[in-house]
Amino acid sequence: MTSSQHIHRRYELILNSAGEGIYGLDKDGKGTFVNQAAIEMCGWTETDVIGQPMHALHHHSKANGAPYPQHECPIYAALTDGEVHHVTDEVFWRKDGAGFAVHYTSTPIIDNGEIVGAVVVFQDVSRLKQTESDLALLQNRHELILSAAGEGVCGFDCEGRVTFVNPAAAAMLGWPDQSPEHQTVHHIIGRDAPDPEEFCPVHNILQGKKRFQGRDMQFRRRDGSHFPVDFISTPIMEDNCIIGIVVVFSDISKRKQAEEKLKRALAEIEQLKNRLQAENTYLQEQINLNHGFEDILGQSNALKSVLHQVEQVAPTETTVLIQGETGSGKELIARALHTLSLRSDYTLVKVNCAALPANLIESELFGHEKGSFTGATSRRIGRFELADKGAIFLDEIGELPLELQAKLLRVLQESEIERLGDSKTIKINVRVIAATHRDLKQMVTQGRFREDLFYRLSVFPLRLPPLRERRDDIALLAQFFVNKYVAKTGKNKLTVSESVMQRLSRYPWPGNVRELENVIERAVILSPEDRLQIPDLEIAAAPPHNTEDEILPLAEMEKRHIIKTLQQTDWRISGEQGAATLLHMHPNTLRSRMSKLGIRRAVTPA
Repeated sequence: MTSSQHIHRRYELILNSAGEGIYGLDKDGKGTFVNQAAIEMCGWTETDVIGQPMHALHHHSKANGAPYPQHECPIYAALTDGEVHHVTDEVFWRKDGAGFAVHYTSTPIIDNGEIVGAVVVFQDVSRLKQTESDLALLQNRHELILSAAGEGVCGFDCEGRVTFVNPAAAAMLGWPDQSPEHQTVHHIIGRDAPDPEEFCPVHNILQGKKRFQGRDMQFRRRDGSHFPVDFISTPIMEDNCIIGIVVVFSDISKRKQAEEKLKRALAEIEQLKNRLQAENTYLQEQINLNHGFEDILGQSNALKSVLHQVEQVAPTETTVLIQGETGSGKELIARALHTLSLRSDYTLVKVNCAALPANLIESELFGHEKGSFTGATSRRIGRFELADKGAIFLDEIGELPLELQAKLLRVLQESEIERLGDSKTIKINVRVIAATHRDLKQMVTQGRFREDLFYRLSVFPLRLPPLRERRDDIALLAQFFVNKYVAKTGKNKLTVSESVMQRLSRYPWPGNVRELENVIERAVILSPEDRLQIPDLEIAAAPPHNTEDEILPLAEMEKRHIIKTLQQTDWRISGEQGAATLLHMHPNTLRSRMSKLGIRRAVTPA
């Protein structure tokens, strides 16, 4: 391809990329070139145009609909006089016979002083013509239309002075009448607005825009207050000259309020969705736990007294502190309190303060933001926030570190929390139920528990009696556990003799119901026939004696020592007060030894 061909090709690409329609004419008015925009607007292909007279094809008609004679056709004027002709209010005809309004320019092509052709550049102004027609109609009937319009309509002259306002505009702008004097566009948009000319509906039209639209802009009332609007400004034309500008605007305050309300609703939905997901995860975790049985079994007066107190305090919002030995069923009492409360339709969230590492308790209780500490890869909703409108059960509250006791006190006093890594205060509505096997009064004396927190928690203390004070319940519980583990092991029904039941009733049960369940489970497994046998109960129930000289297998001694240490720490493995620290072992090593020796802590109901 030669250099001239390259140049020719480049010009073709430029012309075909133009948004306006372009025709090339020879000196006789026949087509020599048509660009893609002209083809799309008119429907005539390159084959239809090249070598054909423009007039013969489609282009012009007079106002009465009769076609121009060829010698009068203004598209050829540039070929006749060699002048540039700008033509408006003209009609071009498409191949399908439909007409459309155009503005076009016909420019002669002169070579060595001779007219050798012309270039016609045209624009489809159908929409513009329609707008002008609509504006003319509006101008002719403005009194009726402006009075009926719900949108605000303002007219301005080319200096930006207000020429008219309709009643809706006057009301929105706070003007006392519909013929304001000495008001300008700057009384509406304000001279102190950022870039007033950039957003000015008058300035943009005077700068040549046929239509200027503003969304979510600010108009100013007479009293200086502002309100959000959407507006459209268009020119008022007469003899192809702008004689004024009309601005139609709508007060979108209600729409903005609705949008904000929708945003808040969506944010609330998102928050509820996250909460439901977290709640579902929590409930799934709870479902996977083995709670033994769900009802509180017992007929002793000691238990009846506790249950009577539960019935009294459950419907209130009072904070309850459940005190009782390990294995006595504190969690079941907490669940009963929640079930009988007015919050029973919401979640009871459980937190075992003894089972959580000290460095994670605050995050578990109050939640954290993404990046608030190493490993915080996403936002986490805390247990208090999860329990909103419900209740939270703080098991083993005596294990809570002192620094967190102060934060818990604030929650109880102010009903508000702050996530780790976030200074935003979150209001919560949570009933607190706490439990401990420790003597909190003694811990207060020792400085290990805050006195103010103790009194805040123990508004309604509940003492859960140990099993040795509920001997009337032992037979009922024992039979329940027998039936339970017979079903689990697939054995035939086992009967419990009177002598066995008497031995069970005489035993002091230092491990309470949990120990009773363990003993029954082991007995069910070991009983060979249809009667329950508990061969090792006498040894367990024997009075204390000096075992320093007793020779036991090393594994059994290790097992007993680990169990004793775990019982002292309430089965807390890790942390400063955990069994691993007391035994000078790594927590994972201790867990491995417990697994090997068959040491496990059963979860037992009362």
